[in-house]
Amino acid sequence: MAKLREKIGYALGDAAAGGITWKVMSIAFPLFFTNVFGLTVADTATLMLIARMFDVVTDPLMGTLADRTQSRWGTYRPWLILGAIPFGLIFALLLYTPEFGPVGKRIWAYSLYLLMMVAYTAVNVPYGSLLGVMTTDDNEKNQFSSFRMVGAYAMGFVTLLSFPYLQKMVGGTDQHQYAVLGAFFGVLAAAGTLACGLLTRERLKPIRAEKFSLKPFADLFRNRPWIILTLIGICMNFFNGFRYAVAGYMFEYCMHGDVTISGLIINYTVFMTFGELTCMVFGGVSPAFTKWVGSKRKAFMWAAIICVVTSVLYFFVPMDPAYIWMMVAVVILTSVGIGIYSPLLWSMYADVSDYSTAKNGTSSTGLIFSSGTMAMKFGTAISGSLVALLLGVAGFSSGTDSATGQTVVTITDPIAVNNMIWALFSIFPAIIAVVMWGLLYIYPIKK
Repeated sequence: MAKLREKIGYALGDAAAGGITWKVMSIAFPLFFTNVFGLTVADTATLMLIARMFDVVTDPLMGTLADRTQSRWGTYRPWLILGAIPFGLIFALLLYTPEFGPVGKRIWAYSLYLLMMVAYTAVNVPYGSLLGVMTTDDNEKNQFSSFRMVGAYAMGFVTLLSFPYLQKMVGGTDQHQYAVLGAFFGVLAAAGTLACGLLTRERLKPIRAEKFSLKPFADLFRNRPWIILTLIGICMNFFNGFRYAVAGYMFEYCMHGDVTISGLIINYTVFMTFGELTCMVFGGVSPAFTKWVGSKRKAFMWAAIICVVTSVLYFFVPMDPAYIWMMVAVVILTSVGIGIYSPLLWSMYADVSDYSTAKNGTSSTGLIFSSGTMAMKFGTAISGSLVALLLGVAGFSSGTDSATGQTVVTITDPIAVNNMIWALFSIFPAIIAVVMWGLLYIYPIKK
């Protein structure tokens, strides 16, 4: 039986990766790159797409490499311990805006973003794989997974809620604010990752193949539960990706800036914080809800239904700051579903890993869990790129003035852009949630 300290340690891993770095990358980066850093819409879309497609290759390779690691710290923990500092440092540099022209900025952004994806993969794939070697007890796997999600959402809550107030405290230009906050959150991310590596334990030894071969990769594509669950993971991150990527634009253009009520600054990060807090609560409730409905699959399906209904409901909320609390209420309701299904995905990957080991005779835990990270990046990449491209189609453009080096934003059709933003936050995610429900319906593992 794992101690509470270890569960908290495991939670710190996703507090660093999911609650800080990935949350900022998902929510702040699209707006940061177009409106602060000065990339064009096309460059932003291409950057996010290329970097995440790069991960489609690196994630499975990292999973295979992690499965074959042997050290005094175990199989997966050394990647967290040794990768923590590079992980935080590269994240900090990515939020720094150098005084370069359009070409120099493009090279900086592409290089640092690709390095960030490598660093994220190097710590997050082994981190996810840890769940498969810490315990054999299914209920305890659910608990670890729940702690993981609570850690991610709790830190996401702190990160997003504090963001505008920290910006105000730092002062200066937008570029200066993002650079300082990048350094601050980079240190926190490195500390959380290191603490996770030091506080957790590997109780089980993976059944390793004698030598490297491509057979584990081939086995994946004969593993029906893995195929369906990976598609579910992609849909899940499509759903989140659309909402996170467009939230900044929604406040900038549909809400005409931050909304201040009784001293509370509600900008796009604070707005999404209401959802983070709800996800944190219902991430903790998820194991009990799963037990009550009878299986992970059924619990996930109910959560998907909640996401469909509430996303469609959001579309009909008036696009007016006067209705901000109605928008918050619907976001909270949507986050009930997200909070329930988020821990289930990783626990279900552990089931797929057990299924694969029983079927093939060797462990592919790292490879299988890497596909979960790959699905996350793939879904977020496509959704983030589509947000940028669809805003461009609607009439939004951005770039860096080659003479002054200043960021320039132009909108040719404000109504079309606003309507596109609203649909990207509501209707597009609703369609994805319907697809996700259909995949869950045919998912074969009934645990």
